[in-house]
Amino acid sequence: MIPQCNPKANYKKYREEIDKAITKVLSSGSYVLGEQVTGFEDEFSSFLGISETIGVANGTDAIELALRACKIGNSDLVATVSHTAVATVSAIRRVGAKPIFVDIEEDFFTMSPKSLAAVINEYDIKAIVVVHIYGQMADMQGILDLAKQKDIPVIEDCAQAHGATQESKMAGTWGDIGCFSFYPTKNLGAMGDAGAVVTNNMEIANRLREIRQYGWKERYISIREGINSRLDEIQAAVLRVKLKYLSMDNNHRKEIAALYNKNMDNLNHIIVPKLRTGNEHVYHQYVILSEHRDTIRRELEEDGIFCGLHYPKPVHLQSIYHKNSYNILDLDVTEQFSSQILSLPMYPELNLEEAREVTARIKNIKL
Repeated sequence: MIPQCNPKANYKKYREEIDKAITKVLSSGSYVLGEQVTGFEDEFSSFLGISETIGVANGTDAIELALRACKIGNSDLVATVSHTAVATVSAIRRVGAKPIFVDIEEDFFTMSPKSLAAVINEYDIKAIVVVHIYGQMADMQGILDLAKQKDIPVIEDCAQAHGATQESKMAGTWGDIGCFSFYPTKNLGAMGDAGAVVTNNMEIANRLREIRQYGWKERYISIREGINSRLDEIQAAVLRVKLKYLSMDNNHRKEIAALYNKNMDNLNHIIVPKLRTGNEHVYHQYVILSEHRDTIRRELEEDGIFCGLHYPKPVHLQSIYHKNSYNILDLDVTEQFSSQILSLPMYPELNLEEAREVTARIKNIKL
């Protein structure tokens, strides 16, 4: 059997170090916002090349806190994409704001600056949440140029882009704030839920630290409304172990992607992922497009090869979000791709022979 992702295999690879790190935390008696969280925040900032990292409970909270730090609230309009995990939009709704959905680029699955421009020119957009999806960054320069015209803050959703770069600059460091999830299946994954918010703006960083812990300026004294969203010591300790190997694991993902590209590039019923010029893709997912998606998926599963759908139904077509958003644009690309996308097995413990088996089976499927 070849699963689509395999966090258990990642744990087994680093088990000795992870177990040692967890035991150290358990023995310390300090379990929330202690030295492991501080250590991870410092090390992740160094990895990204950014000044401030604020550990939080999960990636959804990271986006919510980023919006709150930008003073986004009731009835404010936030531009984002519908081709994303629902968590992106959930965070917008949790602060009382309304998402305005923009379409994605055909080649890269990421926010279309052209579609964004149409929204910005028509509506009073208070923030932009850009999603770097599948391991590849959106056109940040194009998006930032539009945002600067009207002084709109830009928040990067980097839940699928740990270590991805554009023009050698890391995801999460382009906009005003970057948001990360460390869910176990991510390129950098904890052993449970975890997240972080990053920024170069000290005023925003201080605000974020207050918001993540009840709005406290000092213990028990709140100066603003806040929530409880703290990264715990065990998850921070695990992330410190895994961060050391992130670049190595990402490089193996690239090797798998290169093999997939080579072996499927000449199949006329499949479109392999395209790489944006200047981008370094870290392949959180390897997503193909095919009008025969369902047949390919079914045939592979019959052979014990499991694929994913990221995502089967765009957020704007889900009833709860349809009535709580402004759908002013036709999202033609988003809707077309939702019926064609297929995520092949992709994780750093997948060996190249297994990857060859995946492509060999795809080639043998009769359509």
